Amino acid sequence: MCGRFAVTLPADAMAQLFDARPANDLPQVPNFNVCPTNQIHVVHSDTGRRLVSMRWGFLPHWYTAPNAGPLLINARAETIAEKPAFQAACRARRCLIPTSGFYEWTKDPDGNRLPWYITRRDGAPLVMAGVWQDWAVGDEAFRTFAIVTCAANGPMSDIHHRMPVVLPPGDWGKWLGEAGHGAATLMQPAPDDTLRFHRVSTQVNSNRASGPELIEEVIEDF
Repeated sequence: MCGRFAVTLPADAMAQLFDARPANDLPQVPNFNVCPTNQIHVVHSDTGRRLVSMRWGFLPHWYTAPNAGPLLINARAETIAEKPAFQAACRARRCLIPTSGFYEWTKDPDGNRLPWYITRRDGAPLVMAGVWQDWAVGDEAFRTFAIVTCAANGPMSDIHHRMPVVLPPGDWGKWLGEAGHGAATLMQPAPDDTLRFHRVSTQVNSNRASGPELIEEVIEDF
């Protein structure tokens, strides 16, 4: 699964990267510790591409409150087209989540959680596949999203058995529905040489931690 990530690219650079029209209410960047329920930069296609703010944690339309059920931060590629929560979004509301990298955890022999930071090997932004949903009850309204995940590729399986669906630029249009059908074929593990990862400080184990030191490589925590 993907439960935490970092965003360091400025909003204007994101808009240029995706040739997207930016909204006026975009979140502040950088954010080195993006957590569920945070507002995040997301790209979707309407009448052209738009860079907008969405809340991380997909809320199905039948939820009577944001906490009326589990917070759906991830959607499994293998079942996304069958799950009632994601069926419609999978067909018609797909999006791109631009990040700098994401975090995953392993455990040492004593059960301590050891964080890793995963980025693209080529240094480019790491763009994840997502699905989105508008949710509103009474005075509360959110535009929400979930990250699509798949089985881990070879190198990633040493850290975790799942990984986000990582999309290269050539697949962005197809995922957004701009380039015909076939989005389902994109929900595959990234090639083994796509990503690199390194150990980072256990500071990031706290969702209140912040700062660029969270993504810096460490050999051992003291």
